[in-house]
Amino acid sequence: MSLYGMMRTGVSGMNAQANRLSTVADNIANSDTTGYKRSSAEFSTLVMPTTGGAYNSGGVTTTIRSAVSSQGVLQYTTSVSDLAVSGDGFFVVQDPSGTPFLTRAGAFVPDAQGRLVNAGGFQLMAYSYANGVPAATVNGFEGLVPVVISDQEMTATPSTEGTFNGNLPAGATPVAAGSLPSTNAAGAQYTSKSSMVAYDNLGNKVLLDVYFTNTGTGTWEVSVFDQSKATPGTSFPYTGGALGTANLTFDTTTGKLTGAVTSVGLTVPNGSAFSLDLSKLTQLGTGFTVSEAEVNGNAPSTIDKVQISKDGTIYAQYKDGSTKPLYKIPLADVQSPDQLTALPGNVYAQGTESGAVRVGFANEGKLGSIVSGALENSNVDIAEELTNMIAAQRSYTANSKVFQTGSDLMDVLVNLKR
Repeated sequence: MSLYGMMRTGVSGMNAQANRLSTVADNIANSDTTGYKRSSAEFSTLVMPTTGGAYNSGGVTTTIRSAVSSQGVLQYTTSVSDLAVSGDGFFVVQDPSGTPFLTRAGAFVPDAQGRLVNAGGFQLMAYSYANGVPAATVNGFEGLVPVVISDQEMTATPSTEGTFNGNLPAGATPVAAGSLPSTNAAGAQYTSKSSMVAYDNLGNKVLLDVYFTNTGTGTWEVSVFDQSKATPGTSFPYTGGALGTANLTFDTTTGKLTGAVTSVGLTVPNGSAFSLDLSKLTQLGTGFTVSEAEVNGNAPSTIDKVQISKDGTIYAQYKDGSTKPLYKIPLADVQSPDQLTALPGNVYAQGTESGAVRVGFANEGKLGSIVSGALENSNVDIAEELTNMIAAQRSYTANSKVFQTGSDLMDVLVNLKR
């Protein structure tokens, strides 16, 4: 038996329990940290070669594990920008230098520039709707931008599409071809008329007059005009003529649209190309009715409030009541979340054993959902940590006794020659 080996084993035991106590201290200190994942010390034996009947004591080594994949309890708040992940996945954030990281700490608040920043100073990243519906970059963080929401900035969106649903009377009297609204002649005849509000490129309202005219059994003409160009008091003729015209055909037995034409295309004055969907129109034996009339776009308005859906889409609701998608928050994941490298600020980086980062959207595959107005508590159990602290303290004391006994025996051995 080696006294030196015995003392070395006692030291390794004390060092192992010191590491265990360090994780306990960290866990207790961060028991109220949003999104914190508890750490633990895992022990493994260190065996030395034994020869000639002499036992050589080895020791113990420690490996620190983080329970990153363990879900914390969700605590609901009144702030829309407080975000939590229910299930697998991490938010993608970046530090002030632009380096991306992963985190479950979703207590985001707007800074002076309108960027959503959490308590660690990391900015929330997402894909912007500025260039259309976003798609995730599966194997990297390219395309992600900081989420910036400013309630001081005004915005206007031109109308590009609309929907008009309703019924056209099946028993209407046909109008002669020379009197149709599309001729734009004074005294033009029509069957039914409605109006819709659209928006030009600057957010100005454009009132569109929509005329429905029966031209025969099951056939109708639809003509759209700019109301501001109408002749005062009579409407027809409109300066510049019709913005768009289409001919519709209905099945006289079912009253539903047949044929390829189900919409009318036009260009909003001082605006964009516009398509009015008429596919749900019917021709039934009742009067002219409008069941739905919707047009996208909005007048100049500031953001009144923000809403975040479970799939991570950030919607801006303007003071005029309109809504618009601004960003879509992705979620990132790795094959082994517990092997991620924990860094200051409650963030994680890809580790050598964690696997590569994969980016997607909420509710896709194994990724969880995003909960707005909630925060994920730490997964620390204080009672368990106090129990571990007491056990570590006792083990540390026992190992110190081993070292002390070895030291006393070493003194006896040294003093034998005196």
